[in-house]
Amino acid sequence: MDTSDSAGTAGPGPGSSEEWWHANPPMLERILALSPAGMGVLDRDLCFVWVNEALERLGGVPRDQRLGKRLRDVLPLLDPRLDAAGIESRTREVLDTGRPLVDHLLRGGTKEQPHRPHAYSLSVFRLHDAANQVLGVSFIVLDVTDRWRARDRLALLNEVGAQTGSTLDVMDTAQTLADISVPRLADFVAVDLLESVIRGDPPRPGARLHPPQLRRAGQQSVHEGFPESVAATGQPIMFHPDSPETQCIREGRSRLEATPGASIDSWLATDPARAAKIREFGLCSLILVPIRALGDVLGLVRFIRWQLRDPFEQDDLLLAEEVVARAAVSIDNARRYTRQHSTALALQRSLLPRSLTGGSTLDVAWRYLPAHASDGAGGDWCDVIPLSGARVALVVGDVVGHGIDAAATMGRLRTTVRTLADMDLPPDELLAHLDDLVMRLIDEEQSADPSVAPAALGATCLYAVYDPAGRTCTMARAGHPPAAVVAPDGSVTFPDLPDGPPLGLGALPFESAVVDIADGSVLALYTDGLVETPDHDIDLGIDRLRTALASPGARLDELCGTILDEVLTGGPDDDVALLLARTHALGEDQVATWELTSDPSVVAEARSLTADRLAAWGLDGLVFTFELIVSELVTNAVRYGNGRIRLRLIRQDALFCEVSDASSSSPRMRHARTTDEGGRGLFLVAQLARRWGTRYTTDGKIVWAEEQLPAA
Repeated sequence: MDTSDSAGTAGPGPGSSEEWWHANPPMLERILALSPAGMGVLDRDLCFVWVNEALERLGGVPRDQRLGKRLRDVLPLLDPRLDAAGIESRTREVLDTGRPLVDHLLRGGTKEQPHRPHAYSLSVFRLHDAANQVLGVSFIVLDVTDRWRARDRLALLNEVGAQTGSTLDVMDTAQTLADISVPRLADFVAVDLLESVIRGDPPRPGARLHPPQLRRAGQQSVHEGFPESVAATGQPIMFHPDSPETQCIREGRSRLEATPGASIDSWLATDPARAAKIREFGLCSLILVPIRALGDVLGLVRFIRWQLRDPFEQDDLLLAEEVVARAAVSIDNARRYTRQHSTALALQRSLLPRSLTGGSTLDVAWRYLPAHASDGAGGDWCDVIPLSGARVALVVGDVVGHGIDAAATMGRLRTTVRTLADMDLPPDELLAHLDDLVMRLIDEEQSADPSVAPAALGATCLYAVYDPAGRTCTMARAGHPPAAVVAPDGSVTFPDLPDGPPLGLGALPFESAVVDIADGSVLALYTDGLVETPDHDIDLGIDRLRTALASPGARLDELCGTILDEVLTGGPDDDVALLLARTHALGEDQVATWELTSDPSVVAEARSLTADRLAAWGLDGLVFTFELIVSELVTNAVRYGNGRIRLRLIRQDALFCEVSDASSSSPRMRHARTTDEGGRGLFLVAQLARRWGTRYTTDGKIVWAEEQLPAA
């Protein structure tokens, strides 16, 4: 029986009187040939012996180009991208083992639409005759493109939501959106954001009325290096006022240019750069989607397909809009974080010192390094504060946590320390007053919101006062690591300071310790982020710091870098503040000290001694003024002080006068009436001196005055 012309069948193979596939041609005609599923039969050599019409239509290859040919020869005719060897290998495995292959997914195109992705479900099973002899295999192919596309689009949306939300950097978020969309949705994707959005600011009201100021925030292409792009990532981007991009941003609505033509020709004439790219790559279709968040347009995403693929369809536009909508949430979150981060950094920069100087007493260098996992704004700080008598205060502190709260608390503590330092309080008393302030801050924050841990709780501080005349340093600490002292010979010691409690605990006292400091030594103050990490304890960090500091002759800026490189093995887990100060002691020719008796006649002697010393220093222009200051201070010491009086003159960056006595009573400036015979001494001192004040010692007080040196 000749069935070679029957629909969906092929003639018998050579050497066969009546082949097995002719058993019931009418039934095969009805059941197999007209089945909507693509079906075929291969013999033991995996050659086509039968195909139905559905398979012929599905692949787009005529029946006569399949029959009698091996599977590996036919598959490239369907789509060269198909893994012909792999598919034949799986089919051979079914023929040899009898184990069917069920619902194996194949991806490829068709002969009519080679660039349009399709998905097929392939099932293969072995055929037997009545005697259970293997005759070949049969396979069924179903077009599951719609199901595959739906699943792929859902996976794309989930991926966009997950990956764009994994970063709080606006530029990284935009680049992630472009990376995910290529090549799954387009051949080229460009994400352009408003300049204000990249800075973290919200879009300005009415911004759509003006030409948008955009910047290329991210882009990706199927071609390496984005050759179709007219701008590099990070560069400003401009669109013609009549371009579809500008209209999309102003209207806030998406656009689909499935077959761009006259709609873009008019404005491309004024944009030769983009026109050249379109001519080079052959624009196929274009989707423009505005990035919208809470009603504001943040930017624009351009999805482009070149001639490599079929044009965009309405379903592609809906998918692009959903992709951008999910990414827009992450972009807006990153914008808000950038805004908060910028605010915190601006606050911290305004609260940290812009420059630190110790005058001619100290050479100073410092570094601040934020934790690698933080937003850059923390609570570590350091400061250098000039004091009376050519002394200088060094302070370093650490507020727990990061962000605006930590930066604001740090600023309050730094301001408080500067205020207390101006009162010339000893280090232990200063920390006690600072502790009182922290406890008040904690009470205020807890009363406002008991569920939030106060930022000031657990803050630490080290306060040191260097005296270049006495060549000593008085230190006290509140839960802070000890300072390091590098002697001129390179030996490094960590003075044994009394370990006071962290600030805010109250009840426990603070103690000071006095350390002798050789001229040319280096003082190193730091926060615990430098020497303590989760990987190792503080002792190992101290040892590394000791080794790094053993370079007494190095420039302080270079020594700061050496310390950070050698002590920190990676990005710091906590903020780091480092303060280095090289000491310059006062020479004998810069200090003059006299012991005076508590007698009114000593005032004239003090004036004479002062005049002689100023003349020897070449400061004749200050003799008259300073004689008056010295005489008034000595007179007050004689009248109201106890015991012997000490007069000390210091010439450094300024001219200092110090008068010591054994009384702890505080001098008070009065406004004498015209009929009063006295009471004008401190008033005159305040008028003549640049600054004056009182500081207390263990055996009395020192009243001091400071005068500016004349210009050289």
